[in-house]
Amino acid sequence: MLMKGVTLRGLEVFEALARTGSVAQTAEITGLSQPAVSQQLRNLEKALAADLVDHGRRPMVLTPAGQTFLARTEIVLSELRLAQSELTVVDLSHLPALTMGLIDDFDNDLTPRLVSILADSLTKCRFKMVTAPSHDILRAMAARELHIAVAASDGSSPDGTIEFPLVKDPFILVAPKGFIQTAASGTSQADIDRLRTLPFLRYAAEQLISQQIETHLGQHDISFESRFEMGSHLALMAMVARRVGWAITTPLGLMRAARFHDQIEAHPLPFGSASRTISLFSSSDWADSIPRDVSQTMRHLIQNQTIEPALARFSWLSDDFHVLDMQQMSR
Repeated sequence: MLMKGVTLRGLEVFEALARTGSVAQTAEITGLSQPAVSQQLRNLEKALAADLVDHGRRPMVLTPAGQTFLARTEIVLSELRLAQSELTVVDLSHLPALTMGLIDDFDNDLTPRLVSILADSLTKCRFKMVTAPSHDILRAMAARELHIAVAASDGSSPDGTIEFPLVKDPFILVAPKGFIQTAASGTSQADIDRLRTLPFLRYAAEQLISQQIETHLGQHDISFESRFEMGSHLALMAMVARRVGWAITTPLGLMRAARFHDQIEAHPLPFGSASRTISLFSSSDWADSIPRDVSQTMRHLIQNQTIEPALARFSWLSDDFHVLDMQQMSR
């Protein structure tokens, strides 16, 4: 039993405040007013009889007690969110077969978690999951080789499918550590000129992410010499880490390359903002609630497994990297 004054909402507020250092940003993330955020923090500190943040500094920073408590808080909230994800999938035991395609951006953490959740319900079902780049997933969906697919949207759902938006995934710049000098104040023109001193590392031309990046650059009348083109995301990040060049990717791609985080840096895109949408697609003649339920499970998993860790490391992504729902997609 939690001690009096320690609430789930208070833990969520503390976690967000620890990440952002800002009452205003925490209010935006949690949907509370700024006075309510401050009150939640005061209640939690009173219950624990300890100051969790240094109230005299802006942005706020954690006290030693706050740092210790945050580690425990993150574990508790992570487990609760995973439990919520597992409860959102209905019984799938009535299905004779289910074939699912999943974008390879999720290979490291999310895919194994999703498979384990689905496996508990698919007790009498022949289940097949394939992972591949978005363009291959969408092609298989259009050919009706898949029942459900999760991939980057190209703006037009394949014929006979319904799209359930999952996450807004903004494009960002990744460069060798220390290469960009003015990240704190925004990338300068000098930094953009500096980018031209290293090769631009591209995704393979047939990949949807490559086409979306090239379209964005073209809209801003920007071009870079074409020397390196990589079909493997991890190979692309490895080349950035080795200081061969720089690249444009997304937070989903960046978090998949955790092994290189100490050797690369991420920055907002310096030539206009842009993003892609990751969606779940299902056949439109599937009258079952399964696609909607699976999409909700995916949102919970993405939030817990990818977005939260990304925002903890790159707080400047908070406005652009977030889960979506059908209403947001239609706006």
